[in-house]
Amino acid sequence: MENFFPNQRWTSAGEPELGVGIVTETSKGRVKLHFPIADEVRQYTVENAPLRRVVFKPGDAIADKDKRPLVVERVEADGHLFIYIGQGRQLSEADLGDVSVKHGVDDRLFMGDVDTPELFALRRKTLYYDHNRRISPINGFVGGRIDLIPHQLYIAHEVSARHAPRVLLSDQVGLGKTIEACLILHRLLLTGRISRVLILVPDSLVHQWFVEMLRRFNLWFHIYDEVRCASLDGGAPDGNPFLDDQLIICSTSFLAGSQVRASQALSAGWDMLVVDEAHHLEWSVDKVSPEYGIVELLSRVAKGLLLLTATPEQLGVESHFARLRLLDPDRYSDYDTFKNESQDYKAIANVVEALSSGKPLQAANTQLLESMFGKERIAALAKGGEVAKYNLIEDLLDQHGPGRVVFRNTRSAMSGFPKRIAHLVPIKATEQPDLWAQRLSQEYALDSETSATDGPLQKFWFEEDPRVGWLVKLMKKLKPAKAVLICRSKEKVLALEEAIGKLSGIKVGVFHEDLTIVQRDRNAAWFAEPDGARLLMCSEIGSEGRNFQFAHHLILFDLPAHPELLEQRIGRLDRIGQTEDIQIHVPYLTGSPQEVLVRWFHEGLNAFEENLEGGNQLAQLFGERLKEATQSVGSPEADRHLASLITDTAAFQQDLKKMLANGRDRLLEMNSFRPAVAKKLVEQIGEADLDTSLEKYMVQVFHHFSIDMEDLGPRTYLLQPTQANKYKFPSLPDEGISVTFDRKRALAREDMSFISWDHPMATGAMDLVLSDGAGAASYGVLRGTGESAILLEVLFVLETSGGKNIHVDRFLPATPLRVVVDHSGEDVTDDYPTELFDQQLRPGQIDDMLENDTLVDVILPNMLKAATALAEELRADEILNGLQQMRLTMDHEIGRLTALHAKNENVRPEEIELALEERAKLSSLIKDARIRMDAVQLVREGD
Repeated sequence: MENFFPNQRWTSAGEPELGVGIVTETSKGRVKLHFPIADEVRQYTVENAPLRRVVFKPGDAIADKDKRPLVVERVEADGHLFIYIGQGRQLSEADLGDVSVKHGVDDRLFMGDVDTPELFALRRKTLYYDHNRRISPINGFVGGRIDLIPHQLYIAHEVSARHAPRVLLSDQVGLGKTIEACLILHRLLLTGRISRVLILVPDSLVHQWFVEMLRRFNLWFHIYDEVRCASLDGGAPDGNPFLDDQLIICSTSFLAGSQVRASQALSAGWDMLVVDEAHHLEWSVDKVSPEYGIVELLSRVAKGLLLLTATPEQLGVESHFARLRLLDPDRYSDYDTFKNESQDYKAIANVVEALSSGKPLQAANTQLLESMFGKERIAALAKGGEVAKYNLIEDLLDQHGPGRVVFRNTRSAMSGFPKRIAHLVPIKATEQPDLWAQRLSQEYALDSETSATDGPLQKFWFEEDPRVGWLVKLMKKLKPAKAVLICRSKEKVLALEEAIGKLSGIKVGVFHEDLTIVQRDRNAAWFAEPDGARLLMCSEIGSEGRNFQFAHHLILFDLPAHPELLEQRIGRLDRIGQTEDIQIHVPYLTGSPQEVLVRWFHEGLNAFEENLEGGNQLAQLFGERLKEATQSVGSPEADRHLASLITDTAAFQQDLKKMLANGRDRLLEMNSFRPAVAKKLVEQIGEADLDTSLEKYMVQVFHHFSIDMEDLGPRTYLLQPTQANKYKFPSLPDEGISVTFDRKRALAREDMSFISWDHPMATGAMDLVLSDGAGAASYGVLRGTGESAILLEVLFVLETSGGKNIHVDRFLPATPLRVVVDHSGEDVTDDYPTELFDQQLRPGQIDDMLENDTLVDVILPNMLKAATALAEELRADEILNGLQQMRLTMDHEIGRLTALHAKNENVRPEEIELALEERAKLSSLIKDARIRMDAVQLVREGD
């Protein structure tokens, strides 16, 4: 572990383009550096900071803060700092001006500190792979442990391309809003567009979001509550706990209930705010809930905002306006104005549908198009073919759709959903029916009145329970199929596990909120194995965030009273991508409160076999009557009350379906999914999944760093670090970790890490190779060419300083430039391709070469000078290409936004201003890009 002290100079091995950094602060095992050249600040954990101490040596030219030069003659230590002496004066490290480290790999070569050609080739390969990864159009999209669902990828692609996106994600239940939000965050974080994220969710969803981020996208968010904040206060009483981490999840109610924590969160500064279940934020013209109030304040200080809700307009115009004003308070400033606006897109939607289906345009539609785009373009439409028609549809959706703010995909517009088939199982207690009715009533009362995690101790009689007897018979009947069982609490799960263990030999796995992530992984993996558990029993929240779609039988051992909870349960299996129909088994004891719930859900709502919307409305309207019906079981009026409740519920449900069908914004749905764009993304990611380059590269890296690899199957390995190198891969546990490069296998096996170019293990391996210095200086002998010469292969890196928040990597990422020169300084790069060196270069002894004074003092310096001059020429070409690509992209985007703003008020003026500022910043960064010598290889050609 290094010791850091203020004013020391260090460089980042992982980000050398930042230049020389100055230690500004050390505390709590962390060190903060300011990098003047890039004007960036970085904070590192002291234990594994990728930093190297900068010590200038005799002969180096440095300068003080007044830019007075000094040539170093000798160096002395003064406490924790260095003193540079030369030209009759001294210069303390604390008084250094803007300095850069220009010595390095060439020094290693001259000192004979060289690696093998194999290591040099690994470094070269790493540089090119890192460049390709950064410039890839699917950077940030390839690494999620997800199915490649087109509409999800399209939304993520569209939103993440925007400047400080502020949108409402409102896909219907089961279409993957959470995945869309995670994809957006993942891409923005990996490309450096954002770094600080705050996710606000209801209390019950905190763990689900944590799991989704970690298990699917390898993003470790920190869960904040009062206990964590108080512990951080203890370490820094005058500090702000929300500044301690970059990625934070907490419940909305936690911030709404604490003025102190809310104030701290507001002052912490955020690049992106994400709010799930946004329809729960209550707002009206006359009253604002505390939860809405804190979200509104945070939305004003956060640059970007993602709101998630499955009910964009179902709770009324006022509720919809409340969410839109969070996204753009200037555009949605007055409720009455919003309510009276007449934005009728139906005519345009009809035109788009006609164009998409190939139907002839009616005269009124043609006139509408001519008024919008001119007669010439519409007249030429027939001659332009499919391309002209596609471009016209894109312009219609882009300019006149509301999709700049709201994204909404519906099940009716999607394919790939299974059927739900309900199996309602009435069970009669043949022995002591009154006693069992009493027991089930007691069980239901406890389930209804307490939370799943802190309820009173409850006794179950599952060994005698007729429902459990039915369950054992069902599992025998279904063999070898697997089933997921969900019930209210972990107490039920554990009691059921014990009872089934005594009554049968069925392999049972459990899943509940008190298990650690490792335990959940193991249980999920066991359930996924063909010979593993056949029944997985989950508590209400224990299964959240997991993919159990390989199972097609769902057993609802009990039922929640709230329609949304029931939909969440069924949604564990009923999601897009499910391959088979879902068999939903609902056992219930006749004459029990559960029978009331079963009949209400089935006869009143058809909730078992159809996707249910408006669950909150249904709970508000019928919750009390449902409660009365369950409590009146056994009374003379019970059947009449239940029949009345079912009739009223069914009537309301039919009206709600009609309202939703009539209110569907078809133009919004069309604008929320562009199949052509999505298809290209899916194809690109699919190609990356099949490419074995990453797998071969990682095998080579693990071999270099002596990580033991054991084959577990096709493209699947067990990695085990040794004691000597485990610090280099801190993410590898002592017991090892299973990894796979196959997406399908990763989806089926939650216990395996899915390695992609986006995975921290891959990016970390590349950083490790480059920062470790492996292969930075090399010597090799090239035999078999019939020539005799001395060659020098030099790898330069063209890099920009700063600007990560605007993703300059799109146009000019860290770019490797390869140059090969002969002893006379001539460019022979094309004569010696990398394949030739990789195949025929062999290690050799450099000592004899370095004993040649003419070679060391004259020839090699001239070769380096010639190589640098050639690299500068390549630099100019790369900068020109980067500028052209940037201007082409940004000018098109600015022109598009300007045209959109003239026709679509949902385009914020700030977006255009940000785009203009970004273009100017990008231009400056690209023009100022500089080359850095990264690696050098001396080659002696001949036998």
